[in-house]
Amino acid sequence: MVKEVCMRCGKGRESIYEIKCSKCGGPFEIPIDFEFDKYNGKDFPYNEKNFPYIKHFISLGEGRTPMIKRGKILFKLDFLNPSGSYKDRGAVTLVSYLMEKGIRRISEDSSGNAGSAIAAYSAAAGIEAYIFVPETAKGGKLKQIESYGAHLIRVKGSREDVAKAAENSGYYYASHVLQPQFRDGIRTLAYEIVRDLDWKIPNYVFLPVSAGTLLLGVYKGFKHLLDSGVISEMPKIVAVQTEQVMPLCAKFKNISYMPPDKVTSIADALVSTRPFLLDYMQKAISECVVVNDNEILEAWKELAKMGLLVEYSSATVFAAYKKFSVDNGVLVLTGSGLKVL
Repeated sequence: MVKEVCMRCGKGRESIYEIKCSKCGGPFEIPIDFEFDKYNGKDFPYNEKNFPYIKHFISLGEGRTPMIKRGKILFKLDFLNPSGSYKDRGAVTLVSYLMEKGIRRISEDSSGNAGSAIAAYSAAAGIEAYIFVPETAKGGKLKQIESYGAHLIRVKGSREDVAKAAENSGYYYASHVLQPQFRDGIRTLAYEIVRDLDWKIPNYVFLPVSAGTLLLGVYKGFKHLLDSGVISEMPKIVAVQTEQVMPLCAKFKNISYMPPDKVTSIADALVSTRPFLLDYMQKAISECVVVNDNEILEAWKELAKMGLLVEYSSATVFAAYKKFSVDNGVLVLTGSGLKVL
């Protein structure tokens, strides 16, 4: 049985229907009380030793994405996951877990990559998915969600209103932000980065940061490797945010930040102006870099000329690298540019 505890007060999760801690309202996490399995077979890192609470992964071939070198920079091409983003790592873990628990109808609030990933893996698992999106949402990701057979539900109001509608829908609320299995699945990215480097660590890892699922999952993976003796120190994680969506950088640098009424940045996958996991995100980073739309667009064009077509939100890490140039750094490219054409 998977052990889940509140990140704020330490209370155990009473059932999968307790989405937030009933005692303090905090988020849940899955503590790791086992050693990392370094077995380098075809199932790495998706096996019962690294995920003892999953008996069978509903796999679409996620993970095991390439790492390439361009000049002095290492790029981890996580946009090559099946649905086109790193969020497949979280979706396969969460959906596989819910499948084993007998959940057959779920709701999720996301008009972007999380919604696409949850829709894809729900389709593979035979789970009926209801994806709640803002009424104003548009673009190829919505078509992608519907193509998997998920129900697209448009909601008037704020992003918070969309989340409430999904949570109160009557279907099981498979929130990618609140469900700990989603964040837990993303630790596979840290495992792969270290394996790709022949079990060594980079000095820096650049990540685009919004709600914090990528950041916290990657940090947890590196911490597991450290605790298991696979690596001797933690790499420095550089969080990248935009001028419009910079709550983490503002908190980290102790500067003022006023969220806009509406996010209009071209980095439209980075929209969490008030992330629920903010307090935990700050503890996971060594540096935070803010980039603007002009810098993002220029970085996107340069990446495309390298043959790397990514989302604008993914190009933020290259824009940040150009401002914070370091040696032995890995830049994680998170979402496919085919989604925004």
